[in-house]
Amino acid sequence: MIKDLRYLADAGELVGYFGYGSLVNRATLRTEIVAAFPARLNGWRRTWRPQPVMAHAAVPGADPAIGGGADNAFTPALLTAHRAPQAAIDGLLVIDLRANLPAVDARERHYHRRDIGPGDLEFYGSAPDIGCALHVYEARNELPSAEGATPILRSYLDAVMQGFCTEFGEDGLMRFVAETDDFHTPIHEDRHAPLYPRSVQLSAREIDLFDAALGQRPKGQFMRGQVLSDD
Repeated sequence: MIKDLRYLADAGELVGYFGYGSLVNRATLRTEIVAAFPARLNGWRRTWRPQPVMAHAAVPGADPAIGGGADNAFTPALLTAHRAPQAAIDGLLVIDLRANLPAVDARERHYHRRDIGPGDLEFYGSAPDIGCALHVYEARNELPSAEGATPILRSYLDAVMQGFCTEFGEDGLMRFVAETDDFHTPIHEDRHAPLYPRSVQLSAREIDLFDAALGQRPKGQFMRGQVLSDD
């Protein structure tokens, strides 16, 4: 497989992007990826933050404000990463066809695509010699942040945590919580009526593991679930 990857990379047909949130969960990927490698990105730190306000945020397929009216509407929190010299985060290096990159950029529309290099990564296993451009997505910090409530969607968090548990085991799940800033952000409970469009199904064991991992986070609060209309 590595020889095939190198051939495609030399032909300019591959691109790599480091996922540190929902992209870690292979079940949420919507392109036919070529390969994926669990890895650790040095010099970056993960954090929750409000979404950046974008001019097209209300178009179909975007993440609209959620709620039953102006008084309780909210915009979900965003998981992002930023440069931090002494930090490191686990994630999944996804190798994809370059032709699929516009679709990934559209999915990550609240983010800039930043360049990283092979020297920024440590792999859990043999390091692949691929030779294609590598990227990571960072929130658009130059834009204003959404105002009002910006809770974490439980359905999104479930997808992220399932990915970390699958790729890195229970220890990696605990590291995800420990290495993510602003985890005191309230959680919007929507597991039984998911608002996240790439929601996943959990086993009873996964639910127990996720609850235990979240016991490490600073004490926040849960918001009562609100079903998103089809409008």
